[in-house]
Amino acid sequence: MEEDDDMVKEGLMASQREIFSISGPIHLTSIDWNNTYHRTSVASCLVQAVYTLERDRQQNRIGLKSQAHHWWEFFNFTLAETLIDQSDGSIYGAVFEYKLFSYNYHNTPYSKTPPLHVIAFRGTIMKRHSRSRDLRLDLRCVRDSLHDSTRFVHAIEVIKTAVAKTGNAAVWLAGHSLGAAVALLAGKIMTRSGFPLECYLFNPPFSSIPIEKLVKSEKLKHGVRFAGSLVKAGVAIAVKGRHHHNKGQEDDSFMKLASWIPYLYVNHLDPICSEYIGYFNHRNKMFEIGAGKIERIATRNSLRSLLSGGGGGGGSSCSDSSSEPLHLLPSAYMTINTSKSPDFKRAHGIHQWWDPMFTGEYVLHQFNQ
Repeated sequence: MEEDDDMVKEGLMASQREIFSISGPIHLTSIDWNNTYHRTSVASCLVQAVYTLERDRQQNRIGLKSQAHHWWEFFNFTLAETLIDQSDGSIYGAVFEYKLFSYNYHNTPYSKTPPLHVIAFRGTIMKRHSRSRDLRLDLRCVRDSLHDSTRFVHAIEVIKTAVAKTGNAAVWLAGHSLGAAVALLAGKIMTRSGFPLECYLFNPPFSSIPIEKLVKSEKLKHGVRFAGSLVKAGVAIAVKGRHHHNKGQEDDSFMKLASWIPYLYVNHLDPICSEYIGYFNHRNKMFEIGAGKIERIATRNSLRSLLSGGGGGGGSSCSDSSSEPLHLLPSAYMTINTSKSPDFKRAHGIHQWWDPMFTGEYVLHQFNQ
């Protein structure tokens, strides 16, 4: 066993978490596209496929030694395109095509059709071949400058090309961690351009102070967030009062974004994404105490963008999604994993989302005008 561990560390063999027959949801022999767990499992496994594609590349695993293809072939997908980061040559994403897709699927308000294409993005891999580039992009997420990276520019072009060929209804986005940030930003831009996409965001980074993990007192959490909402609303009124002629365009752009409801997956023990829990809970709390008007204004704006002259994130062009904080998200179907995780790696990992045994909460957060 120790010899096997050494071989994994040295890159001579795949880890168990990369082997589909050991770590994948092999019980899902038939996919019901109306079943949320099934769709979640497919999306998260295709993200894992991208991780494994890159690990296959790094470890020079080819032919029978390669592991990635099992993660998409099991669900009847093919690899249509591999997305390469030009800065380091790493595989950061992939376009998968569903072999059984048909445009004749019976689509009703109560049925879900499978995608023709799923465009999936991996997160950070802490190995020497990709670590440096991935960490630099992680910092861009914190600074809300991911949109300027060559990786994101390439990703959004691939997405636009796919949508132009097949229509937005046939395209899904999926990503984990850094990859979820790419998918989220791309989803917001596409939505504001009039092409909303079904989007699966696993453990996306929250680009602000993680109050949910840093502050234990619920009263203090609410106090901090209430003060933040009050300041944002006040600054927004002061700044936008000077630009009243843009208000109609800003309202239209924001309501387009508010109508988009991505699938958001967070673990309550993961400091990278757990603040989304508090972010949405705070908004509900504000309406409960009668401060809904303040929160509506605060939700539509970011303090950083307001103070820098960016208009707060409610502007009229799709580039406004780039100038606002990544976490500015009006609506979401949120799944919270409330299971106990032994360590950060498990709490932040992708494998938890196809585990049928995890304990979760499911909440629809929808912004109302």
